[in-house]
Amino acid sequence: MPEHPLTKNIAEFTLLKKKEGMPIARNSFIQLTKLSNVKGRITYISSHAKQENLYAVYETTERKFWRELAKCNQEEFAKSGTEGKCIEARELIIALPESFVEYPPDRLLKLFTEHFKQNYGTECIAALHHNKRKTNYHIHLIFAERKLLDEPIIKTASRNMFYDENGKHVRTKKEILGEDGEIREGCHIVKKGEIYEKKLFTVKDERFKSNSFLDEVKRSYTDLINLYVKDENQKLQVFQRGSVYLAIKKIGKRNPKAPEIEADNRKRQEWNRAVDMALISGIPEPQIMGVKQKRISEPIKSAISRKGSKPNLFAKVVTMAIEALELMIESVLVKKYKESLEQKEQLQKTDTSDMEPVISETERAEVKNKELKESQPEPKQPEMTRMASKYPRFCKIYNELEQQNNAIYKKEKQRSAKKKELSEIKGWFKGRKKKELQEEIDDLTSQIRNMKDYLPKIVQKVGYRSVQKFLKDFKTAKSEYSQYQKAIAQWQQETGKEPEPQPHGVRVKLAANRKKIEQEQKNTQRTRSQSKDRGAR
Repeated sequence: MPEHPLTKNIAEFTLLKKKEGMPIARNSFIQLTKLSNVKGRITYISSHAKQENLYAVYETTERKFWRELAKCNQEEFAKSGTEGKCIEARELIIALPESFVEYPPDRLLKLFTEHFKQNYGTECIAALHHNKRKTNYHIHLIFAERKLLDEPIIKTASRNMFYDENGKHVRTKKEILGEDGEIREGCHIVKKGEIYEKKLFTVKDERFKSNSFLDEVKRSYTDLINLYVKDENQKLQVFQRGSVYLAIKKIGKRNPKAPEIEADNRKRQEWNRAVDMALISGIPEPQIMGVKQKRISEPIKSAISRKGSKPNLFAKVVTMAIEALELMIESVLVKKYKESLEQKEQLQKTDTSDMEPVISETERAEVKNKELKESQPEPKQPEMTRMASKYPRFCKIYNELEQQNNAIYKKEKQRSAKKKELSEIKGWFKGRKKKELQEEIDDLTSQIRNMKDYLPKIVQKVGYRSVQKFLKDFKTAKSEYSQYQKAIAQWQQETGKEPEPQPHGVRVKLAANRKKIEQEQKNTQRTRSQSKDRGAR
């Protein structure tokens, strides 16, 4: 099979960049094509028999939709009398960075497909591929230019209706008869009471034909890709203002929309718990804000401007945003797990006998320190900052957060495995097994929800209302504690003394001040008694 044109274009683009000494940026390569045989194209991109490296297929609707769509487009094309080929659908080919192979294929493809559907409201089918040489990781995304009507339009004949070879409606039967008095080939009659016209779809959306559409899609998908590119040199980071969390709405008394608001609040809490997990996992706030902006704020704004406010719209958008965030979390946690294993292996390989002695150097340093002591005044002991003093306690809280986060991740992996097992069960006589698996999935879902709800309670132990605020102070405390430790180590090297404990906290400081005052009072009394003794002599 000849090499795909996308592969050739990318190869040429890569070579050009190398010659210019510029970083390679494949993430912005998106190609748009017209499809004259959508059913055949779907079969081609989604078939393991036709694709050597097919990783996932994702569909937003049933295959029947595409059969009806093709039929509708062909009928409309025939009526128009236009020359050329009928366009049944369109296809986007989206090149992905090779680092994206680290993400789960199913979830990655779902994310990119639903991204398009949310933005444009059309049905899609997509497949995730590698080329033969596995140098081009890309998505084929087929989308419809028409939407299903809310109510199909069906027209029945009130009398016999006659159509010629071109499908044109004529008045009398004579007009479709040949010289032999028989109906000419290609002509047909719709009898009284039969359906002569059926409309299932809207007209084609004209924006898909415009030049600006491809530019818009490129910007949209480039922004999405940039959220998941791990190499900072290959992506743009936009620092967003505001909170990473979604605000919980208040429900007034006798509010007629109370059930709707409650449902929205539950979805907001789900997002907030996912944010907590993301922050604990080490995903930067700007990256989370990027997901919030691109996956919640912008789709909601766009959808409302097109369709108006709908009750289920917010929940659907936030659900997809959570999916996007969870994909990031999974990638980070998997990476951390691999790194921990590598560190353990490295420690096992390390032989302590290979370490060179440093006694002589230490001795020389001690001699130098003695010389410096004699020539210079003794330095003052470095003072620990208030935030640095909190680090040991913060560290315990942070470790608890990480343990809880990892436990949640393990539960989610169990649930995913159960869902996969359930989807693979086929047959009428396996209802009991399906029921048992569904009960296990529901139980795991309940456990995960409770475990996520516990995350903010962990930081509340030390007076923080959110994980975000705690982690901000934790990073500050860690940095200041590290600086203090370095300063103390240098001070010990210079003086040869052990540091004295430093009081921190209101109660500790009050107790220290009280002790100091008491000591000063004792010293004053001792001085007065000594003066009296001298006067008596």
